[in-house]
Amino acid sequence: MKRARVIPVLLLKNKGLYKTIRFKNEVYVGDPVNAVKIFNDKLCDELIFLDITASKQQKQIDYKFIEEIASECFMPFSYGGGINDIHQIEELLKLGIEKVVLNTVLFRNPLFVKQAVKEFGSSTIVASVDIKKDFLGKYQLYSHSKYNIRGLQMMTFLMQIEEAGVGEIMITSVDNDGTFNGYDLNLANIIAEQFAVPVVFCGGCRDIIDIKTLLNTTQVSAAAAGSLFVFQGPLRGILISYPEPEQISSLSVRI
Repeated sequence: MKRARVIPVLLLKNKGLYKTIRFKNEVYVGDPVNAVKIFNDKLCDELIFLDITASKQQKQIDYKFIEEIASECFMPFSYGGGINDIHQIEELLKLGIEKVVLNTVLFRNPLFVKQAVKEFGSSTIVASVDIKKDFLGKYQLYSHSKYNIRGLQMMTFLMQIEEAGVGEIMITSVDNDGTFNGYDLNLANIIAEQFAVPVVFCGGCRDIIDIKTLLNTTQVSAAAAGSLFVFQGPLRGILISYPEPEQISSLSVRI
């Protein structure tokens, strides 16, 4: 057995933290630096911050702001958003970022992924892929930045990413995002059983039981969530939280 990886995924927009439902209806949930301090106190294992406007608006990465967040983070810290250049990755790593998360650039410039892996190593590069069901219930790739991905097949695309040598693939279920309806275990199984690269799975988690179910009934490497760690109760009151260390330890995970 091994210790479970349970990762909060927090969304950045204009220097604030936001949460979405199915990638829409953005709700402000607080200040990123204050959230990091709380997660520090709660002995969180690792954090993922994603700037949800960087690629959409073709914004420059705010290195000063990322450095401010990273300087307060006492755990492994991954960042994604607007990354499409080797020099950007180099600068982010200098600030203390452990892993960079690539999303839109996976579609725009597939060769960049191989270049990034060659330059910085597999363990530094995370490929983030969003997946949504079409009207027939078939899983399809989804681009939050509205990049044209017509014609791309999900499994073929994921195979290409794995072959590029990334250290992890983070899969987010758009349909379940922010819904508290539970993880899409079928999708998690389809992806994790097909690929050797570790899979981080996100979207729909409602409680620690969902995390345990995901980690023990699928081959995913880590459970990620957003709403679970920022909302409290049926009225979705904002409260930054994280399971107690003994709760994390109690999550038996298959090796």
